[in-house]
Amino acid sequence: MLFGLFKYLKPYWMATLLAPLFMFVEVTSDLLQPTLMARIVDEGIANGNMPFIITTGLQMVGIALMGLLGGLGCIAASSYAGVNMGTDLRSAVYKKIQQFSFANLDRFKAASLITRLTNDIVQVQMVVLMSLRMLVRAPLLCVGGLVMALSINPRLSLIFGITIPLLIVSHALIMKKSFPLFAMVQQKLDRVNAVIRENLSGVRVVKAFARMELENARFGTANEELAEIAIRASRLIVLIMPLMMLIMNLSIVAVIWFGGIQVKRGDFQVGQVMAFINYMTIILFSLLMVGYILMMFSRAKASADRINEVLETEVDIKDVADASDAPIRNGSIVFENVTFKYKGDSGEPVLKNVSFSVAPGERVAILGETGSGKSTLVNLIPRLYDVTEGRVLVDGRDVRSIKLKTLREGIGIVPQESMLFSGTIKDNLRWGKKDATDDEVIAAAKAAQAHDFIMSFKDGYETHLGQRGVNISGGQKQRLAIARALVKRPPVLILDDSTSAVDAETEVKIHQALRMFLRDTTMIIITQRISPIVDADKILLLERGKIVAQGTHEELLRTSPVYRDICRSQLGEEEVELVR
Repeated sequence: MLFGLFKYLKPYWMATLLAPLFMFVEVTSDLLQPTLMARIVDEGIANGNMPFIITTGLQMVGIALMGLLGGLGCIAASSYAGVNMGTDLRSAVYKKIQQFSFANLDRFKAASLITRLTNDIVQVQMVVLMSLRMLVRAPLLCVGGLVMALSINPRLSLIFGITIPLLIVSHALIMKKSFPLFAMVQQKLDRVNAVIRENLSGVRVVKAFARMELENARFGTANEELAEIAIRASRLIVLIMPLMMLIMNLSIVAVIWFGGIQVKRGDFQVGQVMAFINYMTIILFSLLMVGYILMMFSRAKASADRINEVLETEVDIKDVADASDAPIRNGSIVFENVTFKYKGDSGEPVLKNVSFSVAPGERVAILGETGSGKSTLVNLIPRLYDVTEGRVLVDGRDVRSIKLKTLREGIGIVPQESMLFSGTIKDNLRWGKKDATDDEVIAAAKAAQAHDFIMSFKDGYETHLGQRGVNISGGQKQRLAIARALVKRPPVLILDDSTSAVDAETEVKIHQALRMFLRDTTMIIITQRISPIVDADKILLLERGKIVAQGTHEELLRTSPVYRDICRSQLGEEEVELVR
């Protein structure tokens, strides 16, 4: 799975190729130095040949400078390839998330997606960077060191037959145990991010209920669980260095012991012993580098699996092959025997055999208790979810036969939670129509009863909003969200309980203005209040996913006991009796 992500290196193949070539230059320089040093000791110092010492020393300096240039070139090339690969991978994951339906997003939690876009991709990026440097450097040093050591003393090189297998086996055992731990580290990091995100999003509620201690405890628990599993994983990693140093020191002792015997016999020279020890150090440290990279690979593989899980997720709502791009015109809506059930939900369907029709330009209100399926119903119109059975038609066409972009461009939605973005008020209102003129923006704001409070701010429409609009009230956010939908003047407008934070008088004014502002627009209005929708063309009463009554206000007062009870609680007995 990890290697599958390396395809994102393809656009940067030149830098990916140059990095190992530059590293080859640096490794060659490193491998030549011990041999030249041995010659200085055995030929220069032993014979008192100063010119030879100076000449060979200058060669060493020149080769070292060549290695420096190779190292700098490798760093530059690998950084260019690795950082750009991470950037492209992050863009690919982000674009895939943008394609997700609500059902896909229900599967992945927001905190987990944020971790995958940040920490997980950084892990993969670091592996690429280190691979183009250390994973190239280490094998070259190891092979080159072995060749040079064998050329100096083949018999003494038999020591490697013991040390190298010991290192390989120990690295393999540690990796086997570390991989599941690193996967757990990323999961615990998801949990920490989730707690942080929830706390920051609901910080006002936390303070209002004085629940700081509870939140501190929640974060402390998540943080400690992350620390515990990270420590367990780190303990395995830190075993490598002491084990490596033990094997290296024992190997050096063996070289000095057996090499000293050969020097005493005259079969070996002191400079060669020094060079052999250097090559042994190079070989063992190269194996240590390989082990370190493999550790990073084990953690990056856990991250890569999580990234691929996003990239390979099948988007369940997408355009069919012959989808139409003809724009929405009249805004008629028809539900034909619609049943909907969330994927993986073993309970009863949320909507059951729902059928109704909305003529172009009609205002239809939907009433129902919490959990009756009101929001789910309207989410089927722009295909935020797809029906389980039946079909939804807009402009006489099945919504599944219309291109998603075309369908959603023709529908304005004001959701229950008014989501605003950091930036100016004007930027937020133009969010649905980038080329909207100032007059269009102001007209929409007036219809949403937002113009007056906007102008009360010092900077008016240029007033900057904080993240999620934290510097304005809930009712103001809802009115801005309505204005944002009105700017695009859609053929279909869905108001999903979008005036719940607005006082009753302002809500009535908004609905009156909407009738004038969008004369030909089909409106679906979810509300808990009767007064703004008594003049609706049709009212649907939803109960446990079924339409139990539909008709005008007057018709429902005469035919629906449930509707009469709702009206009686909100409008009073006189209003009900007057109609009856």
